[in-house]
Amino acid sequence: MSIFQDGVGEPDTLDRLWTPHRLAYIKGENKPTDGTAEACPFCRIPTLGDKDGLIVHRGESCFVVLNLYPYSPGHLMVCPFRHIADYTELTDVETTEISAFTKKAMQAVREISDAGGFNIGLNQGATAGAGIAAHLHQHIVPRWPGDQNFMPIIGKTKTMAQLLSETRDLLAQAWA
Repeated sequence: MSIFQDGVGEPDTLDRLWTPHRLAYIKGENKPTDGTAEACPFCRIPTLGDKDGLIVHRGESCFVVLNLYPYSPGHLMVCPFRHIADYTELTDVETTEISAFTKKAMQAVREISDAGGFNIGLNQGATAGAGIAAHLHQHIVPRWPGDQNFMPIIGKTKTMAQLLSETRDLLAQAWA
């Protein structure tokens, strides 16, 4: 019996890059079912060790963490420790630290990977695209010339050249 029988697949000449880890994100695994701090991954992450939590740096009011489901290698997020949803709820200290950590994150990513640019942003609310709307987090997404090639556009696949734990270690060293 061929693997292409019984609806398992149709033979073609295309290679496949399997990314089963993405299914957890697509299915919403680990996504909070409510907006409480008890269910929030951004509240849970700081209770872990830096390596286990993929934390690059901790500050007074915020922390920097690698995105578990990155858009590109080195995709970081800056999160306040406090469980708040809206940018207008930030204190002046939190606002200043998020800004400073964003600048430092860009410097660290450039140092280890020579990123050519960045997409930086906050998705405020589920309507605006926030996957976890209950806890504010700023994305810092490194970009390189030609990084949006056929793989993510046509193939709906992203190639990641390095394990997240290795990227975290490099960024933590560059941060220091």
